[in-house]
Amino acid sequence: MEKLRVYLDTSVISLLLQKDVPEKMADTRQLWEMFRTGKHDVYLSTVTLEELKGCSEPKQSQLFDYLGLIDYTLVQIDDNVVDIAQQIIEMGILTKKAMMSANI
Repeated sequence: MEKLRVYLDTSVISLLLQKDVPEKMADTRQLWEMFRTGKHDVYLSTVTLEELKGCSEPKQSQLFDYLGLIDYTLVQIDDNVVDIAQQIIEMGILTKKAMMSANI
């Protein structure tokens, strides 16, 4: 059986420490435990890592500690990724503003 592929953006990772929405934080931590089993192929982009580096301490260190608990593949932003992002915008899934805020 092929593993489910999951892409994590900054907002998902940030929910690990989002105490003002405890139900989402609990759900995300449960998801993280699933990722630790290795039954999913987890992906995140260099943009996501850069955004996490912009977090203040101790949040930044805590989020990177969580990332250290799972295996993930780092996706480099190249022309193919930009093309896919453009298609997602054209489909109405995300706005152009979302792409611009990700510096793509």
